[in-house]
Amino acid sequence: MSTIDYIINLILSGILIVGIYQFYFFTQRNAIRKARSFHSPIDEKIPFWPIWSWVYSFLYYPAILYINWIVEDHRQFVIIVFSYTVLLVMQMFFFMLFPVSTPPHWRTMNTGKNLSERFLLYVQKFDDSSNCFPSMHVSVATLTALLALSTLGPWVFMFPLLIALSCMFTKQHYLIDLPAGALLGWVAFQVYCAVM
Repeated sequence: MSTIDYIINLILSGILIVGIYQFYFFTQRNAIRKARSFHSPIDEKIPFWPIWSWVYSFLYYPAILYINWIVEDHRQFVIIVFSYTVLLVMQMFFFMLFPVSTPPHWRTMNTGKNLSERFLLYVQKFDDSSNCFPSMHVSVATLTALLALSTLGPWVFMFPLLIALSCMFTKQHYLIDLPAGALLGWVAFQVYCAVM
């Protein structure tokens, strides 16, 4: 593909990311059932380390956009977009029908006393405590890693691992949300493989 093709795909990817999050926010506001909270002693023992908020947000989007540089043709780009769309539909199914929320006291751990905490408070202004299960961050990171595996090799799985750790240490997710998210990402990748 030409340089202009890569630039166009990058712009389209940015627009798609912003657009997809509108569906995410829609499910936050329009869940069919009341969100449930889990009370897990294991989750309560995981510390709150707000410095992970930077990984949670700033590693996430550049890694997704990296996929544009490994796309070989327009058909592959369309199928990659389709696989992310399939993933979104699966996530929306869970968010609408089986909404899960983190416990309210997890949000009060953040007092906003340093830059990391203030940044996380900013993120949480948009990202409600619901839409936990499965973790969309982990599902998207897993799909992204699987798409990049042939180019970057097994090191690419550091991406979903770091995202999963950031989900835990920012108290944005329960432990169970993480493997469930990874499974959804894997299913979306299987759709990509089947169509490709």
